[in-house]
Amino acid sequence: MSDHLTDIQEKRIREQYNVLKSNATSIVEPAELLKKIEMSVVKNKPLHVKLGLDPSAPDIHLGHLVVLKKLKEFQKFGHIIQLVIGDFTGMIGDPTGKSEARNQLSKANVEKNAQTYVAQFARVLDMDQVEIHYNSTWLASLDTRQLIDILSTTTVARMLERNDFTKRFSNQTPIYLHEFLYPLFQGYDSVALHTDVELGGNDQRYNLLVGRHLQEHFNQEKQVILTMPLLIGLDGKLKMSKSKNNYIGINESPENIFGKIMSISDSQMLDYYKLISSFGVQKIENLELQLKNGEVNPRDVKAALAKDIITQLYDSERAQFAETEFKKVFSQKSIPSHITEFDWLWDKTTSVQELFTKTGLLSSKSAVTRMLNNGGLRINAKKLSESQGVIEVHDGMVVQVGKRNFLKIRLNK
Repeated sequence: MSDHLTDIQEKRIREQYNVLKSNATSIVEPAELLKKIEMSVVKNKPLHVKLGLDPSAPDIHLGHLVVLKKLKEFQKFGHIIQLVIGDFTGMIGDPTGKSEARNQLSKANVEKNAQTYVAQFARVLDMDQVEIHYNSTWLASLDTRQLIDILSTTTVARMLERNDFTKRFSNQTPIYLHEFLYPLFQGYDSVALHTDVELGGNDQRYNLLVGRHLQEHFNQEKQVILTMPLLIGLDGKLKMSKSKNNYIGINESPENIFGKIMSISDSQMLDYYKLISSFGVQKIENLELQLKNGEVNPRDVKAALAKDIITQLYDSERAQFAETEFKKVFSQKSIPSHITEFDWLWDKTTSVQELFTKTGLLSSKSAVTRMLNNGGLRINAKKLSESQGVIEVHDGMVVQVGKRNFLKIRLNK
């Protein structure tokens, strides 16, 4: 740091740097981050910190919370967040980690998904310190000359260094030219916004580096890159993803979030604490030691985690209610207090297969049979047997699949 700094300035710079670098998988470059923070403090000018998200699905999930919490730390120090919704790049699709080309989304689908994002961001971030940008604003208006200029900044060989493209090339799986545009367009977002710092998951490092490279090409100061760890999904193996159906949505009910968190493995639990809880480092280390010594029950530690995350996304009352409901349903085998209602429009006499498929609780009659054989179907908390015959449908009847999926039947009178 510079010699001319006051003690107060130096303390503020060190505090920011230590907080902002915590939990990061990598920083490109640490010295540049320190310098940017120093200039921000000295000039009393906030940094512009970017996160880009493609609206390929209507919901964001707890995996996104890892990065959103880091953005919240930047907000704490007065920096401005640039949330870039990739309504243009979303129609191309990020090739990262894909073994084949992604299906291109329609403009209508992308716009529909994008509309839900802002409300979900508000669960975590102070939206008064957030700039919302749609990258179609500048990408859709690029002319051919500008496109050629952007394309001239990289080579095919450089693109093929990416693991996903390398594997596809080796396996003779088609790589389409429009896929090469994705990292370049995503990187150009940083040029359009003069971004100081960009965040992303550690699988996005290549894309983020392209933004840094393009800023240099366009004679801008290069952005610093912070990559964050990936949260493993409910399967305990792959990163949390809606496409892999191993996710916990930020918009899900507190009861669903609580139940899903309680289903994660004990070994995953501490990673969730470290990446998305509001617990401090010392408290997490104490919990880790207590678990190792058998001083606490992992179930109770997991319940505390679930309550903490729900409190972050909703409030403490909803978190407490979710815990009460979980105990009621899972420990006491009771029926939840609040259940989604379903209007039954068919005959009052039906089969098990018809009942569970028409309500949408299960997708097919074969799925009903499997769940029935496994003892996973209940009516009014009573388990159905494999020999179950005709079902008499009545008003207020509670239909249940597994431990978490309930519907209350309403007859069309």
